Amino acid sequence: MNQWTELADRVLAGMELTNEEALSILDCPDEDVLLLMHAAFRIRKQYYGKKVKLNMIINAKSGLCPENCGYCSQSSISKAPIESYRMVDKDTLLAGAKRAYDMNIGTYCIVASGRGPSNREVGQVVEAVKEIKDTYGMKICACLGLLKPEQAEKLKEAGVDRYNHNINTSQRNHENITTSHTYDDRVATVEHAKAAGMSPCSGVIVGMKETKQDVVDMALSLKVLDADSIPVNFLHAIDGTPLENVRDLNPLYCLKVLALFRFINPTKEIRISGGREVNLRSLQPLGLFAANSIFVGDYLTTAGQEETEDERMLIDLGFEIESVEEMKASMAAGAE
Repeated sequence: MNQWTELADRVLAGMELTNEEALSILDCPDEDVLLLMHAAFRIRKQYYGKKVKLNMIINAKSGLCPENCGYCSQSSISKAPIESYRMVDKDTLLAGAKRAYDMNIGTYCIVASGRGPSNREVGQVVEAVKEIKDTYGMKICACLGLLKPEQAEKLKEAGVDRYNHNINTSQRNHENITTSHTYDDRVATVEHAKAAGMSPCSGVIVGMKETKQDVVDMALSLKVLDADSIPVNFLHAIDGTPLENVRDLNPLYCLKVLALFRFINPTKEIRISGGREVNLRSLQPLGLFAANSIFVGDYLTTAGQEETEDERMLIDLGFEIESVEEMKASMAAGAE
């Protein structure tokens, strides 16, 4: 029995990793990564079997953001040539939902740029979500920025199941990434979503010059926040942003990060998110031995892998895609 199997056994027995053990995962020798991923899969399999949850994004509002996040092509300091537009209309949101439903994607994610939504924008989302729920009954995740408690309540009442607001990086590293809002602002929004009864979704972006200790701290912070879903993004350095030349990641390290998040948050949905194509590259399939969820299609301002390639990857791995109907049944069971 190797050290990773022993760690997995401890996690499955309900024990938590020490800080040194967590760091050892990120320091795993490259030649032992397959052993590490096998151990992570034992934890993943215990809670999720061979199921994979699919998520699709619609970029409901692009650019026009006053924040100064260094990684983002939509920020006020970005010079990236992106398309900018205000909140799309209800028909566009409904068309995106239909496309996701027709592709058997369980969660439809409505994402809008900006510091936080206006009440008018919340109203637009609410109107669309009610019709999407009536028509398709699918799971809806909203990601609209910093949220006020009363806005969170309106979204919940309309049928939004999950609210995403990432912590992005560690508390210690936050001011190196943005100064237009605080780490505590982000945590408060996650708490508002939880208080309103929405499932909290919060994740990270790895590769923004953080230390390995920062990565461990991110995973531990999300454990404390009790995020149900954890998107793990890997920095896709975009020309025209302050982090345009930061390309510190490699595929094996990305796998170690995914394993770490599984070991620290064993029961949670771990989603391989933005940047997987350019950072995991040919090792993308191995990531799913730790993660149990992926985004399908394009991201906000960057292209994703072809949907057919994602489906082929999952089939080749022998994984089972969680269908819309299974997602509905799971939501119904949770409401009982």
